[in-house]
Amino acid sequence: MMHHSSMAAYNDRETSLMTIGDPDSGTHCLSSVWGLGHQLLLHAGNGNKRHFEGRGHEAGFDHAHPARLHWVKWQTEMHKPIARKLVAQSHDVFVALQKHGSESPDSTRKPQMVKFSRRYRAFMGECVQDLLRAATASNVTREEQESYTAQSELLQTMGIVWNLCEILFVEILPGGVVLQQLQDWLKLHFTEGDQYARKVLQSDGCETNEDYWYAIFIYVMQGRLVEARHLLSLPLDHQQDTLQVYRRMDKLMNDMPIFSATSRQSLAEFDLKWRHWQDQCHQALEDNVFISFDPLNTICRILSGNQSVLLELEDLTGSWYQMLVTKLLYTNPTVKALDLEYHAKACIDVFGGVSRMGELDTILKAAFEFDVHQVIKVSSLNLSNWWFVAHLADLLHHCGQLDSHQLNFGSNLREFLLLDYASTLMSHESLWQVVAGYLDHCPEFGSHYLELFIERVPLQSEKKAMKVLRICEQREMTDQVKSICKVLGMRSFQHGQLGSALSWCIRSKDAAFATFLSDRFLSEYSAGGGFSNLDLIDNLGAAMLLSDRLTFLGKYREFHKLYEHGEFQEAASLILSLLTAKLAPKSFWLILLTDVLPLLELDVVIFSSHQTFELLHCLNELMQWYTSEDYLKSEAASSKSKGQQELESDKLELLKLALARNLARASQEEGILE
Repeated sequence: MMHHSSMAAYNDRETSLMTIGDPDSGTHCLSSVWGLGHQLLLHAGNGNKRHFEGRGHEAGFDHAHPARLHWVKWQTEMHKPIARKLVAQSHDVFVALQKHGSESPDSTRKPQMVKFSRRYRAFMGECVQDLLRAATASNVTREEQESYTAQSELLQTMGIVWNLCEILFVEILPGGVVLQQLQDWLKLHFTEGDQYARKVLQSDGCETNEDYWYAIFIYVMQGRLVEARHLLSLPLDHQQDTLQVYRRMDKLMNDMPIFSATSRQSLAEFDLKWRHWQDQCHQALEDNVFISFDPLNTICRILSGNQSVLLELEDLTGSWYQMLVTKLLYTNPTVKALDLEYHAKACIDVFGGVSRMGELDTILKAAFEFDVHQVIKVSSLNLSNWWFVAHLADLLHHCGQLDSHQLNFGSNLREFLLLDYASTLMSHESLWQVVAGYLDHCPEFGSHYLELFIERVPLQSEKKAMKVLRICEQREMTDQVKSICKVLGMRSFQHGQLGSALSWCIRSKDAAFATFLSDRFLSEYSAGGGFSNLDLIDNLGAAMLLSDRLTFLGKYREFHKLYEHGEFQEAASLILSLLTAKLAPKSFWLILLTDVLPLLELDVVIFSSHQTFELLHCLNELMQWYTSEDYLKSEAASSKSKGQQELESDKLELLKLALARNLARASQEEGILE
């Protein structure tokens, strides 16, 4: 389904076109930009520039009348609320299926594949029921009701195809006898007989009700003789002679042999019993046992394998594939799967040949011909949903059925379909988490798709960002991890959250951004005399090595902790090393030297004469910087008031005096020691 900003839509399965109602498109051509997955951003532009000549506009852009934007999306069936449940459930099955590789022993692999296939079908059936309930809800609009009904019909069609593919390509019972499974297929998906039976049970006068015999005929043609016998037993007002005839038909249906692949009966034994039973049916027709009871005679003709009666009941037969099962049931019940193609062709001819076939007919015909590639190709063209073909192709690949039918796509057919399905999910705001699970199992292009996709996922919240990061980290996508952390770090900084910004910066290992943020922390300290986010700074650990400025920030905080704990000697050595290593910006040197003052005023000499000379050298270098042309032209110098300048000058003089006194004390003490 395709949508755009004005809510216009069209069905993918039709060839209808959508018109973008933009008046500017008459003058300028529409330009497009790809979005995430299956969506485009359309806008008018890059058209006839002469239209704007003399109007003062640049590059044909009208600033007074900016272009309108139109989001165009298609194949969005799986984006709808009920379908999203199917997306999540089928993703879990898909991921579990990948653990059972095609190289595992057939004895253990085949039962597992059948279980996975049935889980897919169960979720499809559950989704159909949800859609039908939604369609009959009291608060839905007519448009919503039609949409729910169309979705349920599409899923039911998918279920028919999937179930047949499961019978022919996945389960494959020993000996290749498939008729019992095909009967179950008819019973599950073609329920007209049940509908007629319900009408009968809700009304009076069974035999006079036309639906009564319709239900029985359909049950018989589908091989559901238990249900047919139950309906035949409902009338209780038969005469004695009539009752005998009904009992004869009941016994005939009850005696029909049923072949089961799980029984110990051999095909030869079953065939012998079945031929004996059908001889009884033929004999009943020859003896005209039911000639006076036309409906019962019709049933006997069906049981005898009479082909003409199926043509007479064409309206109830329904389709060539339903006729195929009925024909084989009463003429060749031990038919092998590989022989179905021949019998299918004969039934198709009865229903008007290939030219009268619809989309579903074409897909089922390809399945009966064991042409897996054609099944997938026609389903891709007509079922308007990549979900179906992607999961079916993956299942058949694991069953070893897809590789022998590769044709032009080769081993990439499965991946091609999975990539397209994943692309349809990318554009939805909540389905993006499912995408990674599919791309992980696309060995050729999956990682490339995932990298491009992750870069375009909008990070509206930190919670979502953490989920995206987890996906990247699990797959060692280091570039994407850095990119996401940079974006989140800058976003935190713009919101004034320095601690959060630094956390993301450390995670991204961005040295330049770490230096920038460290300077901000230092500016914060210069303005207020303290640090915010002390816990973060105190626990930088090895992360402080990311940049020199971050190293300084961590070590400077360490100096404060040493001073607070009275470890003055260690604090003095640390702050001196910070000054001499020149890790701090020059604008922060005065603060560092000011921190030295309390250590110089202690009763005990902390700095030796050599260390004092180094401090004097740093003070001298700072004073020269204050008089340099670079500083005088800087914004920092011009923004300082006269009072601030005088205060800095007083501090410098005080530092000179304190260092001179400490030099004298240290020299005297060192002389005495010598």
